[in-house]
Parts: sequence; C-alpha cells; structure tokens
Amino acid sequence: MTKIFTTMLALAAFAGSAIAADVAADAPKSKPYTLTTCIVSGDKLGEMGDAVVVTREGREIKFCCKGCIKDFDKDPAKFLKKIDEAEAKVKADAGAKTDKPANAGHGAHH
Repeated sequence: MTKIFTTMLALAAFAGSAIAADVAADAPKSKPYTLTTCIVSGDKLGEMGDAVVVTREGREIKFCCKGCIKDFDKDPAKFLKKIDEAEAKVKADAGAKTDKPANAGHGAHH
C-alpha cells in the first residue's frame, strides 16, 4: 500500500511540474529594459553593484538599488513615460547614425 501511495504521489508531482512548465511557456514575456541607466536616479547600472531587476506592468525594469524601486512605485506612470521617451531617443539616435554613408567621416583626412 505504501509503495502504491509513493508511486501515485510521484506521478502527481511529475504531472504538476509538467503543467507548471506549460503555463510558464505560455506566459507572455515581459518587455526588456534596454537602457543603461536607472530611470529613477539616472545612475549608470552596475556602478553600485548588480542592477535590481523587477517586472512592473509587463515590463522589465532595472534599478541601481532597491531604494529606487520605492520611488518608482510612488508614481509608476511618470517613470514608465520616462522609459518610453528615453528608449525612443536611443532608437532615434541609433537610426540617425545608421543613415550616414559608410565612409562619411573619411573625407576629412584624405
């Protein structure tokens, strides 16, 4: 009887982990944080140790320290807007750099 119970318990645990894995695979991934600075303090990420990573409103957000999470949570809409604006600026700047001809800077020293 104990052997049957142990076998049933093992099968139930296996089935539960398989279901959990399926749910995790179907869960939407959070939008990655692409900035190199803390959106609250403006400090470069990693200068105070490893960045603190959290997920808010389906987005990954990286902070320089746990204290900045508290400030973020006081007005998340304000900081999410700042993230969107900063990411758009980075994207626009990157696009402007790639729009130049490949050898645009070469003419100066030839």
